[in-house]
Amino acid sequence: MLLVAALATAPVRVSAQAAPSTLAECAAIAGDSERLACFDRISGRAAPPAAGPKKDAAPAPAASTAGTDAAGTDAASISVTTPAPSGSGSMYDKSWSFDPSSPAYDISLYAPNYFLFGRYTTDLNTAPFYPLVGGGVLAPGTELDSTEAAFQLSFKFRFWTTDDRRWGAWAAYTQQSQWQLYNDSGNASRPFRETNYMPELILSYKPALQWGDLQWNLLNVAFNHQSNGRTDTISRSWNRLIASFGVEHGNLGILARLWWRIPESTDSDDNPTISDYYGWGDLSAIYKWRGQSFSASIRGNPGTGKGAGQMTWTSAPLLGPLRAYVKLFSGYGETLIDYNWNQSTIGIGVTLNDWL
Repeated sequence: MLLVAALATAPVRVSAQAAPSTLAECAAIAGDSERLACFDRISGRAAPPAAGPKKDAAPAPAASTAGTDAAGTDAASISVTTPAPSGSGSMYDKSWSFDPSSPAYDISLYAPNYFLFGRYTTDLNTAPFYPLVGGGVLAPGTELDSTEAAFQLSFKFRFWTTDDRRWGAWAAYTQQSQWQLYNDSGNASRPFRETNYMPELILSYKPALQWGDLQWNLLNVAFNHQSNGRTDTISRSWNRLIASFGVEHGNLGILARLWWRIPESTDSDDNPTISDYYGWGDLSAIYKWRGQSFSASIRGNPGTGKGAGQMTWTSAPLLGPLRAYVKLFSGYGETLIDYNWNQSTIGIGVTLNDWL
């Protein structure tokens, strides 16, 4: 038994005698890791666990997108030179919501929404009202004033569009009224001399073509109905198909329109010669400068030599969206009741918007 015990403890004693027991012996060890382990044993410090992959370590970052690709192209330069959205900088894009980020179902202003505190005419049209007796817009013996108020309300709603917004279908409505606001003579009681109602259905498209410095950004096709809602001798109405072509350059916008009147039967046509005075189309231009707008338009019928011209000035915003507004008109057809009446008018008031 003593022999067995001696044999069992012999390796321990040999191992203990072989292990270094002083700092000098540890310092004499050549290997770095063995020397460090020796110092840890003498000092009584546990050896650190073996290094391994950390489970919660964040994954190594991917190659920087601001670096270079396989061809050596700077990725940051690519992001800077990406084309801007199609809506930036274009007056037609803003007016007709061609920007791809615009709402699919959009309601916005259309023709100018204005209120003229005073509109003066050089030649008052009273002829249509003479046949009226005991009713209509005026009582017998009542006079019309050459100065009246006038206002227009106009908006449009897009009810269909494509994903890129280059096509759109719109419903629009415009109402123009001439108001004898300052007329308190006889039994007139400040009547509305004329009101025109104009609903439209419009299909719009952005061609996005360029000719030199001009950008062709609008092509519209519309069905247009216009009437004054009256009966008998002062009833006026017509229906048209209208094609519109809009180009622009910087702050200058140009709109050309051509229309075709849808024929009516002879017994139901209130104004069979209206195209002789309104013509077959019009041409408008607008220029925006320092928050102001200057516009001019002409229309007519080359065959009859009749038509009209109009100029407007819109100020920079004065009070919220309100802007000062001056409107000059000369020729035939400022309203439907005046379609065959030649006059010159000037109106001063405020407006919310221009036509572009």
